[in-house]
Amino acid sequence: MTADSQLAMQMTRKPFSTIIFGRLTTPGAMIGLFLLVMSSCVLGLIIWKASEARRTTLQRAEAEIQNLTHSLAQHAQGTFKAVDVATAGMVDLLRFQQPLAERFNAFLSSTVRSLPQLAEIGVLNANGDYIYASTAEMPTYNNSDRAYFEFHRDNGDQAMKISGPVFSRLLKKQVIVLTKRVTKQDGSFGGVIVAAIDCNFFSAFYRTFNLGAKGGISLVGPGGAVLAHSDSKVIGQDLSRLELFQSRLGKASTGYYKVVSPFDGLVKYFGYEQIQGYKTLSTVALPEDELLANWRNDLEFDLIVAAAMFCVVCFMMTLLSAQFRHRNKIETSLRHREKRYRLLAENIADIVIQLDRHGNFLYVSHSVELVLGWKPEQLTGTSCFDMVHPGDVESVKLATARLVETNTTQTLRFRTYRSDRSLCWVEIVFRLTMAADNARHVEIVGVLRDIDQRKSMEDELTAANARLAEMARTDGLTGLANRRSLDGFLNREFEANDQISVLMFDIDHFKGFNDRLGHQAGDECLKRVAEVIASATHSKAFLSARYGGEEFVVVLPGIAEQHAFIIAESVRLKVKALGIVNPAASRGHVSVSVGVASKTPKMHSDRDLIAEADMALYQAKRAGRNRSVTATTLVRDFGETSLVPSQPHDKIETSI
Repeated sequence: MTADSQLAMQMTRKPFSTIIFGRLTTPGAMIGLFLLVMSSCVLGLIIWKASEARRTTLQRAEAEIQNLTHSLAQHAQGTFKAVDVATAGMVDLLRFQQPLAERFNAFLSSTVRSLPQLAEIGVLNANGDYIYASTAEMPTYNNSDRAYFEFHRDNGDQAMKISGPVFSRLLKKQVIVLTKRVTKQDGSFGGVIVAAIDCNFFSAFYRTFNLGAKGGISLVGPGGAVLAHSDSKVIGQDLSRLELFQSRLGKASTGYYKVVSPFDGLVKYFGYEQIQGYKTLSTVALPEDELLANWRNDLEFDLIVAAAMFCVVCFMMTLLSAQFRHRNKIETSLRHREKRYRLLAENIADIVIQLDRHGNFLYVSHSVELVLGWKPEQLTGTSCFDMVHPGDVESVKLATARLVETNTTQTLRFRTYRSDRSLCWVEIVFRLTMAADNARHVEIVGVLRDIDQRKSMEDELTAANARLAEMARTDGLTGLANRRSLDGFLNREFEANDQISVLMFDIDHFKGFNDRLGHQAGDECLKRVAEVIASATHSKAFLSARYGGEEFVVVLPGIAEQHAFIIAESVRLKVKALGIVNPAASRGHVSVSVGVASKTPKMHSDRDLIAEADMALYQAKRAGRNRSVTATTLVRDFGETSLVPSQPHDKIETSI
């Protein structure tokens, strides 16, 4: 072969890669590839469907278990609540009376008959002996050795205590014990009311639910002991070392998780809910194998369907050529659509941006030059965080991190830089997108707009609203809290505190002061007196307020009457020390009268406390003004109120 002929053959020879590509694009190769892809799709569909079905099954089981747990918790709460309400009335009765044994025993028997959950109920005296009982014969044994008796004897807690399971010496069976402390009038320990619920009351009820052979329902006590269970053999077992009590219960009062059963060692899905007000738990557990039994049957059926679908795929190969033509049409349509979208993005007033997952600019519309002064090519390839004010970078990063799905959007306001490095406020709406040719290639698309003027107007409106709110809470003349603020504060603190005192001040002969010196002088007098009252209550826990006219009120949460009286005297002496001349007063100077009252068990609301302070103030006026009077020094006789004689303490100099 000559050199010329060899050169001619080399020139006509095609590259190897071109040959391979040509073969792969032949109809036979494309059909084979299509068959492979579709088979993979069918298999993937089966896997996905099986996964989704399993997830749906477990989700449905979770909802059913949690709903059942909640219903059982409500049932247990109602059971305990009925006993709680019944024994609460008995505690109040025994606090003040000693009813006849035959009558009170009959009442206890009637209570047991009306509450089917009760097996027995009785009353122990301070020594642990039965003094009343619902049984036909009075028990003779002493219960002072029981843990619940020792608890109530050593603690003044009036709440009902649930304990157990305890073997009842009277009923000869396991019972749940519900007890309440009986407190005498003088506050000393008077005994314990003991009510017993048969553990089988709950266990029998739990067995009415069809949870399969290995499912279980439990009622667990505050300490972790099993009070009742659908399988009575496990009653009394201690669960306090389980993850439920060690960590989960401290984080949430209701929950659902996967656990290995401490009773039979099976893997189960477990739901629990703490019974409100009684610190006990209702739990439901179902084995994983039983929950997924139907799912496994469905999976076998799906595999049969998959085989049929594979046959359909083979038939669809004949339609492949038509699909190729259809694809070409779609690609042409997409190219035209992309042109339209680019035309819109480059001509609207808002800025359209495209970022990679790390926040680098991939695309910036031309409107950025009009809004911020930057050219698109100056920003492309740079990090978007370089354009964000340092104080807003963290919030922008957090908002970006929250984008985890393509169907969710985030809206955010932040400060950015113009080309002259001045700042302006912008608002962005952005979301995740996935490139059509690569599902793993995720990008961020956002629309940015200038809201500098709108933000300025919003800030002005917020500041104006804050000023209006402050004006609504404050008395305009004195700067103290107004009547509305006082009423709300006193109502809240009265309910929240067992000890609270109120001081009610009234400026003596103030009407004469106004008549002689005029209202302007009167207003100035009110301001100076208000300053003294405000300075005496510098703690944030207290409140000074103008009650109306020349009357002021100071609320002292946590302060007893004797300390409140000292504070009242301190304020009275400081007002006297102002030396404001009052031509209408016999002493020649402005003074105040003070009524002091503190919360007592007989008071039902804050109105009662104000009424007591007002009555004490009235007595201070009657007794000669310029003095402080406490409500406890008032003597009430035949509908009249008088004052135990006392003199002003002119040497007291103290404040809160």
